[in-house]
Amino acid sequence: VQLQASGGGVVQAGGSLRLSCAASGRTGSIAYMGWFRQAPGKEREFVAGVMKSSGKSYYIDSAKGRFTISRDVAKNTVYLQMNSLKPDDTAVYYCAADRTWYGGNWPSNPRQYDYWGQGTQVTVSS
Repeated sequence: VQLQASGGGVVQAGGSLRLSCAASGRTGSIAYMGWFRQAPGKEREFVAGVMKSSGKSYYIDSAKGRFTISRDVAKNTVYLQMNSLKPDDTAVYYCAADRTWYGGNWPSNPRQYDYWGQGTQVTVSS
């Protein structure tokens, strides 16, 4: 499975961006996908995730009400609509995917994802 992320850019605080993550290869094996972000000097942080089959989604608290994750199964693409952006949202955003859902809490550890995109920079100016 290969993941290609796009859609990052520079935006003023309060603005919006939509990130896209296109999957290719053995996409039929994907069970769920997620978005992570990593700011300079910080660890990679889970942001949002979505189940491929059901569309059930999960967000970190700071993303709830501002970000929306969605998927287009036919296009093998996951989106992250980000509204009301804040300078604290500045980071490189990565999409990730995995094949096996074990149930329980949503996988938020990067080690729980087998496939990663290349990252796209999001910069929010104040």
